[in-house]
Amino acid sequence: MPATNHDPHTWRELAQVVALGAQIQRRKARGKGTARLEKRVDEIRAKAQAREDARKRK
Repeated sequence: MPATNHDPHTWRELAQVVALGAQIQRRKARGKGTARLEKRVDEIRAKAQAREDARKRK
């Protein structure tokens, strides 16, 4: 179930994206790569959007 009526993410997905965002910022501050973490965030968002699109089509 979406966290709100305006976005496709569940509460768990929102928490994961926020935690990954914090981790990305810490790694950027240290000058380390973040591509793997950014890819994971994109995958979470894409999965949530696909699920919401499928739900709306029904």
